[in-house]
Amino acid sequence: MKHEQSLTDAELHEMLMQRKIRSREARVAAYRAAGRVVDADNAPINEDLLYNTETKTIERVTGSRTFRRIDIILLIIEILAVIGVVILLGRGSSILRTLNDEASRAFSMPTPAPTALIQAVVLPGGHTAPDAIGNASFNESEIPEHLRGLVSVQATAPAPVDSGTGRIIRIGIAAINVDAPVVQGDDWEALKTGVGLNNTSGIPGKSGNVILSGHNDIFGQVFRELDRLVPGDEIVLLTEKNAYTYIVTGTQIVQPSQVEVMRQTEESTLTLISCYPYLVDNQRIVVSARLK
Repeated sequence: MKHEQSLTDAELHEMLMQRKIRSREARVAAYRAAGRVVDADNAPINEDLLYNTETKTIERVTGSRTFRRIDIILLIIEILAVIGVVILLGRGSSILRTLNDEASRAFSMPTPAPTALIQAVVLPGGHTAPDAIGNASFNESEIPEHLRGLVSVQATAPAPVDSGTGRIIRIGIAAINVDAPVVQGDDWEALKTGVGLNNTSGIPGKSGNVILSGHNDIFGQVFRELDRLVPGDEIVLLTEKNAYTYIVTGTQIVQPSQVEVMRQTEESTLTLISCYPYLVDNQRIVVSARLK
């Protein structure tokens, strides 16, 4: 105890450093034996363990700051590279979405309205003039020759039905004593049973053109006196849920090919079509009306 107490601080410091160095050397040897350290000289250590027993000083490792600078520079380069990759991925994703949107718009096709092929070239309701006993038949001569074979496959889809109004079930025209059922479709067979609703018609009470056809001299002659209607007369359409009143705005005589009278409108309109003249049937009478 007396000998240890007589040691100077420098001697005690040197003894402590030598113990630390021997302890480190033992650990490094153990690590090397276990394969955990390949280069013991470059193994990370406390700077205090770089103590030189001859000069009695701690030796700094030369070049360590240079290595640290290189590590920092490499780290910055890696961070910038990652940021660049993220930016490229973001721009690539935006460009891909833009290309997909443009391709989708380019290939998108508008949904066509369910328009019957024959109705696109001739007005409905055409038939031959009735003979002496009242017989008549569909007037195929009104159809362009190259389309006549398609009469049997014309579109028969029903007109659209609004849940708020329901189907049109009846038409009433007080001025000419008409009170008749409305049936779906206006082909030859449908018009034998009532006033036919064209399958491109609008919905009663809403924007669009409701198109109804009926015969004038066969199968009940329901539209026999359409030519007596004048502007201001009322036409009532009865649906499953409501009644809609239309006011006549005009009457015109057209050729069977003048299908423009069936075009849809921005206003709520009604169009009535029948053959004309009576017992001749080589033209059409068209009555136009607007929702009251």
